[in-house]
Amino acid sequence: MTLHPGVFKAYDVRGLYGDEIDEEGAERVGRAFVGVTGAQRVAVGHDVRLSSPSMADRFAAGVQSAGADVVELGLAATEMVYFAVAEGGYDGGAAVTASHNPRQYTGAKLVRAGALPLAGDEGIGEVGRLAAADRPAPAATPGRRSRDDGLLPRFVEACLGFVDPDAITGLRVAIDAANGMAGVYLPPVLERLDIDAVPFFLDPDGRFPNHEPNPLLPENRTFIERAVREEGADLGLAFDGDADRCFFIDDTGQFVAGDFITALLARHILAREGPNPVIYDVRASWAVREVIEAAGGTPVEHRVGHAFIKTRMREVDALFAGEVSGHYYFRDFSYADTGLVPALLVLELLATGGRPLSELLADLRERYHVSGEINSTVDDAPAAIERLRARYADGHQGELDGLSVAYDDWHFNVRPSNTEPLLRLNLESLVSEADMERRRDEVLEIIRE
Repeated sequence: MTLHPGVFKAYDVRGLYGDEIDEEGAERVGRAFVGVTGAQRVAVGHDVRLSSPSMADRFAAGVQSAGADVVELGLAATEMVYFAVAEGGYDGGAAVTASHNPRQYTGAKLVRAGALPLAGDEGIGEVGRLAAADRPAPAATPGRRSRDDGLLPRFVEACLGFVDPDAITGLRVAIDAANGMAGVYLPPVLERLDIDAVPFFLDPDGRFPNHEPNPLLPENRTFIERAVREEGADLGLAFDGDADRCFFIDDTGQFVAGDFITALLARHILAREGPNPVIYDVRASWAVREVIEAAGGTPVEHRVGHAFIKTRMREVDALFAGEVSGHYYFRDFSYADTGLVPALLVLELLATGGRPLSELLADLRERYHVSGEINSTVDDAPAAIERLRARYADGHQGELDGLSVAYDDWHFNVRPSNTEPLLRLNLESLVSEADMERRRDEVLEIIRE
């Protein structure tokens, strides 16, 4: 049996298949999940990784041994699992996936009723402690196992309900599914849209033979950026491995930052739904706050991380939330993140607005100069943060998540990693690209002393 304590992360279970977690470990996690949540009906789906079918089967066996019933979803994107749990009224769910990680990884994203995630010490941490001990009294009667083979069409129909499919027409779109889970749900979606789709790597293949399924890394976006230019596409869409994130390439082949997409989506949705709270994370460009306000919404800044975002959305009944990392959440999608819905909304925005994406972004790119997230390895993260706190004592400082410092025309956030000796810097200037670079280098020098 292999179950390394390090696989229990802040937001999910994830580690090297065989070396850090194996099938017996997955069974222990399934038993512990029921022990922590008290779930009686659990939906279990899995991604395309070669290890995922056996890992999902043993996780389900663990759930059954604890006395809970399992509904198998089979091959399902993570957001399909979220949808199934909420729609079916299940007590919990598991997507057996390692998200965007390379093929040798495995893991699971775990949710309670309503698709609310387990996270942190009281969620994933408690599952880890119970799984390590693995001393549950066996249930007098094991749970039953059944299968849901009709999830995909219900999921597709629900996502298409966020847009007017008939209005999405006249676009040429390059799509990179990275041989991941988007290849499961995209074909029936594309059949419903009158667009000229140019798909790449839609065949689900757990070996990920073309490139790693992580479009947040520039080297994994090179292909789709080139494809947009060569194909003369209006838009490029790139999905991560478990397809709960979509990344966007404009008509010039340029990557669009997640905070700018958040701003465009907020404007589009608020115009339709009227004034509502919209959440964004502490790393985001000031463009997000200002666009939300201009569109009549209420901007709500919050901590990074899907568990924090989803909880806060429920507290303020937010219509929508977006993170710099490419996670987009919707109230009408059980406050959960999805890759398909934002893709559809951007398609609708372009098809009905009559302006190319690069033009829609021009004002934002001209006014807001962002560094992107920059990681620094440090020996003493608290000491580095204290140096920044002292150096920028005349700025407006906040501690919602790490250290945020704001001046009239520039600001930055520095956050420690949950799992590595890293500090993550995001910085923005309203003055110029050169000013952003100068201030970025100054802050990095202090961090790396």
